[in-house]
Amino acid sequence: RVELAARELSGLGVRRGDLVGLFVERSHSMLIALLAISACGAAYLPLDPALPKERLEYIVGDAFGDSPRRFVISQASLQERLPADLCAGAIDLSWLLGTLPRANEHSALEPARGNDAAYVIYTSGSTGRPKGVEVTQSNLINFLVSMRARLGLSRQDVLLAVTTLSFDIAGLELYLPLCTGATVAIATREESSDAATLAGLLARSNATFLQATPATWRMLIESGWQGADALVALCGGEALPLDLARDIAGRTKQLFNLYGPTETTIWSSIDRLPREAREVTIGRPICNTRMYVLGPQRELLPLGATGELWIGGLGVARGYLRRPELTAQRFIEDPFAQRAGARLYRTGDLARRRADGRIEYLGRIDDQVKLRGFRIELGEIEAALRTHPAVTDSAVELCEFGVGDQRLVAWYVAADGHAIDDLELRECVARQLPEYMLPSAFARLDALPRTPNGKLDRKALPSVGAAARQALFVAPQGELELGVAQIWRDVLQVEKVGARDRFFDLGGHSLLAMRAITRLEARFGVRVPARDLMLQNLSQLAQAISERHAQTREPAPPAEARKGSGLLGALRGLFGKPPPEA
Repeated sequence: RVELAARELSGLGVRRGDLVGLFVERSHSMLIALLAISACGAAYLPLDPALPKERLEYIVGDAFGDSPRRFVISQASLQERLPADLCAGAIDLSWLLGTLPRANEHSALEPARGNDAAYVIYTSGSTGRPKGVEVTQSNLINFLVSMRARLGLSRQDVLLAVTTLSFDIAGLELYLPLCTGATVAIATREESSDAATLAGLLARSNATFLQATPATWRMLIESGWQGADALVALCGGEALPLDLARDIAGRTKQLFNLYGPTETTIWSSIDRLPREAREVTIGRPICNTRMYVLGPQRELLPLGATGELWIGGLGVARGYLRRPELTAQRFIEDPFAQRAGARLYRTGDLARRRADGRIEYLGRIDDQVKLRGFRIELGEIEAALRTHPAVTDSAVELCEFGVGDQRLVAWYVAADGHAIDDLELRECVARQLPEYMLPSAFARLDALPRTPNGKLDRKALPSVGAAARQALFVAPQGELELGVAQIWRDVLQVEKVGARDRFFDLGGHSLLAMRAITRLEARFGVRVPARDLMLQNLSQLAQAISERHAQTREPAPPAEARKGSGLLGALRGLFGKPPPEA
């Protein structure tokens, strides 16, 4: 099916070097489409259906520019959300993967070369403009061969894939099992976001590997998951707290902590953490990767000294799509390498190297943060807030509300004393940014605190609790609504919850949702789907709880892409031989 789909794409005009958008829900069909794109020598551009339409339109416009060669694979159910200029020429996924050979079955395929792009992933931008990172085939090959050696997947293994395609770590989940003869089981978006469902999938799929962010691991543990003796846990995307590392390691066969920016291809370092771990480091570089701790003059610092982390080697991406100035700022010639053309990437992370060679991550040197695995430039959220006609200035920070509970908080200055409803601000930002970038709380200031040289003084921003809501308050009625409201108040740490309020509008996110679902089930004896909590207001949710039967149907098993000659043949042809040591 991969080869037939690839030849069909070739017949439609997809050529080596082209960029093909993929606007589909997670399934085994998505994986086949990815392989077909690569088999044509093209690169894929993930377009997440969960993104706001304005952000999708920006990514599409930036990625394709004024090129007339615009290819996007989509699904009929998502067609309405596609940018208007792509709808007419969109390639339907079901049609593309039809089982009958068509006239294009003999279309020639030109395989990709090492320096050709494998994919373009968009990340948050400090100027308010997301930027596309171009990762090459050689980058991806080196990563997969390296991780195959470090993790030791075999034909007996099953990896449960839970990550959205627009997050680059999905590349490990989808490709690594197939490169090693293992099985990849693909969970849907809804299955990945519900702790109880995810725990059930782990058991039913007999998964031996799971890669997830610290937030997802904490969500699983807090839902009551007891672990799996045969499971190898991979954790990355943001700093791993020591208490959580011990909890994961105590419930699994092995725990690996992973680190790496998108610009150096998924993961750049790895560390195995024992159950009795006393500290968490990001470990040592993977194969053909070098990591340097440098001072302000880009000089090598001695062991134990704190400096900025730079990464070199075969994982360093080509750069930012259509952004040569920004590429030149972040990617420089590697002064320590013997290989001609070698480059370094400036991570913006603070680190120090230990005597045993392992590296400690010490935070950021700029305004970039990590939240639930997603890299966020605070300036991008601030820029979105300033698009509101009554907002003259803004600041956003990542604040700690409790153990494992981090939320974005926004401060703003309103023009001429203009009163702005918090929901109005949230909706303004939601039209431009994905859900994980929406502030949980808003606070109005007469002016933002500044340093003597006029820069924003983030340390002087006042503390703020959950957002004070200006919308019309309707008190909960009846024992059931009052009970749900009490749970929401405890979980969200807000003083007041109304019958018309929605969980996520009050500052909720996926981890807090799992806490609320667990509390609701314990109190009312029914399982509340995460989707209901996301879409329904308090009154509607209470009504749904009263009508829900105690027993629910077992969810469908995950879509699986089993090991076999078709997919493995395509992958072996795509990835070729392992790269030589640098």
